[in-house]
Amino acid sequence: MVVGAGMYVFGVQKVAPWIFSIGAFTFAALQMQQRYDGKNPVIRRLRRIMLMADVCFMLSAVFMVENGYNFLLPTFCKSGIDGYNAYLLYIHNNWVVLLLIAAILELYSTHRISNELEKEAKKP
Repeated sequence: MVVGAGMYVFGVQKVAPWIFSIGAFTFAALQMQQRYDGKNPVIRRLRRIMLMADVCFMLSAVFMVENGYNFLLPTFCKSGIDGYNAYLLYIHNNWVVLLLIAAILELYSTHRISNELEKEAKKP
């Protein structure tokens, strides 16, 4: 994911979305395979937050591909100038916002899960 995002930022907009997408979907798939079978409600909540971050990573990949190739732009433009403005508002470069949200959620939940697992291990 980092290589794809870096390539996109530094000007390789045709290949980078696909590299980022492969990384994002692989990362999300690996995290979704991890399980927590304990009964700690805090860790269960943090796992749900982590899954939301995975969804944001995948949406970020989809938005990056759209931003690089503009597949939906003709559909938006058919409705006139308001359609183009809507495209700019809702699609164009919003992959960065989704990536930031996902990264913050991922960092928070990873840090908190490790702390909660340490607490659980210390209990007799």
